[in-house]
Amino acid sequence: MKLFSRHTVCVLGVVLTRGALTQAYRIKDSYVGQDFYNSWTWETFDDPTHGRVDYVDKWTSMNSNLSYATDKKFIMRVDATNIVSPSSRGRASVRIISDAVYSDSVTVLELTHMPEGCGTWPAFWSLSARGPWPKGGEIDIIEGVNKNIRNLASLHTAPGCTMKPFRDQSGMTVSTDCDTSVNYNQGCGSSFIKPFSYGAAFNMAGGGWYVMERSRNKGISVWFWSRGDYSVPWAIRNGSTEFMVNPSWGLPDAHFSIESCDYNSMFDAHRMVFDTTFCGDWAGADWPNSECGSGTCNDFVNNNPRAFKKTYWEIDSLRVYT
Repeated sequence: MKLFSRHTVCVLGVVLTRGALTQAYRIKDSYVGQDFYNSWTWETFDDPTHGRVDYVDKWTSMNSNLSYATDKKFIMRVDATNIVSPSSRGRASVRIISDAVYSDSVTVLELTHMPEGCGTWPAFWSLSARGPWPKGGEIDIIEGVNKNIRNLASLHTAPGCTMKPFRDQSGMTVSTDCDTSVNYNQGCGSSFIKPFSYGAAFNMAGGGWYVMERSRNKGISVWFWSRGDYSVPWAIRNGSTEFMVNPSWGLPDAHFSIESCDYNSMFDAHRMVFDTTFCGDWAGADWPNSECGSGTCNDFVNNNPRAFKKTYWEIDSLRVYT
């Protein structure tokens, strides 16, 4: 019996050791269709990025057909019908934030369509539930403006978080200081080099998957796979209830390491956000270089409702694993 007991302990030790090295992520929450109405909050305050936008409440968005759900889809649109008065807050849009909060986790977003077009600034991101911003950090998973076709993933933090320019990522480092007080809150960002990662190009390719892993041991990584990419991990494509992040995924498109950024002090539990704003601090500043036409960004947004027919999110699913 003693020999058997020692053998059992040895086998369990190997399993535990392997488990620590290859920890499985298991499904925590899944949002599909109506789940967004039940588990997310509509935010209606003035846009903190100074966009030409009027964020409406849930009932207004439903009654105006700016949001709707089916068994398999959740859609969020902007107003593409009305000319906007210069004296109003801006063009009607939707901004939602998750009721649940998440720390170390893997987030898997499957999209068929994202907002596109001149004057637009859509984003899928997370921020500290405790705050106040930027305390607790911000992670931008999807972000771009105007006619961009490549996604930008970024961190925004309190002072003291920086990134090396060369890291284990396939994307291109755009900026290295995550401090919101530096360079007009540019943050530390990585631009994806894969095709079809943002905007009209993403939509023409039929959408795809964005995956974000945040880990106090490994840092923060974001992967992207287009709909037709043969290398999409089976677990991601099929919405598995359990999987492991492994080298077969390849390098992340963006990786934010913990070498010169204290993860534990910079990032706490986050809530997730979808929004679509217009012009403002980034899209407005980019407007003169955007090849979107003459005049100002705000005037374009006010006077061209038909330009926003394709400015909508079509979400297949959002799954969070812990």
